[in-house]
Amino acid sequence: MADDASAHPDVLNQAAQGQLKSIIERIERLEVEKAEVAEQIKEVFAEAKGNGFDVKILRKVVRIRKQDRAKRLEEDAILDLYLSAIGEI
Repeated sequence: MADDASAHPDVLNQAAQGQLKSIIERIERLEVEKAEVAEQIKEVFAEAKGNGFDVKILRKVVRIRKQDRAKRLEEDAILDLYLSAIGEI
């Protein structure tokens, strides 16, 4: 792969090649960090499950807390309206 860049020097100048390599290396490091964080999250959910918490509900709570409160309340109101309209509540 590295030989390809030197075989086509007209594609990118040396400074651009260096910048591109740096960007790719940063992305690769971040991908490794992302995998490590995902593993840590998995471990926390396993711990929660071991302590008797419902992991499916915990995931919902996390998802809900990410939402804007006003938007969430609006969606909840519409959901209640729709459920009421079809006789579910």
